[in-house]
Order: sequence, then structure tokens, then C-alpha cells
Amino acid sequence: MPKITYNKLIRDRIPEIIEASGKSCVVETLSDDDYLRAIDVKLDEELAEYHEEQNIEELADLMEVIRAAAVARGYTVEELERVRAEKAAKRGGFEKKLFLREVFEKNTK
Repeated sequence: MPKITYNKLIRDRIPEIIEASGKSCVVETLSDDDYLRAIDVKLDEELAEYHEEQNIEELADLMEVIRAAAVARGYTVEELERVRAEKAAKRGGFEKKLFLREVFEKNTK
């Protein structure tokens, strides 16, 4: 029986989906430290997939991993949203599509 090795963090229902397709899989539950490392790798993976596909499904996957990363680091999703909103209020969002080219120092004589 052929096997495919993945060695990556997966969503909670993936083993169930694999088994429903008539296949079997081997999974393990990570320690907290290993989970933090794996979630960081997953963030990079999902961002790369978004860059490649640029669709809403990949954005949703990225958001799910960001939420998981926040919780894994001891924050709540509500705290994450509060900090995001505070930063947007203080520094703005990205709606205006501004692109900073240069900054010039003022002469201080």
C-alpha cells in the first residue's frame, strides 16, 4: 500500500475526512512547544498558498491559522480583534491604498 508523507499541521477534521475516503492515516498530538513551531510553519505555508492562488479560500485559511496562532500564544480572538481595531484607529487601515516612496529629513539649523 503506497503512502504519502506530509509531516505538517492539519485541521482537526482531516483524519475523519481521510478515513471517510477509505484511507487510513497516522497522526499525533503535538506538545505546546512543537505546536507553536508548527503553527508558524503553517502561517508561512498558508501565506505562500494565498500568494499563489489569491482567492478567498486561501484568505480564509490564513485567517484560521492566525486565529489559532493567537490562541496558541495565550491571546483570545477578541483581544486580537481589539488590538487590530486600536491600531487601525491610531494608524489607519489600508483602504486608501497609500504606498510610501520616500521620506525627507528636514534641515534642522
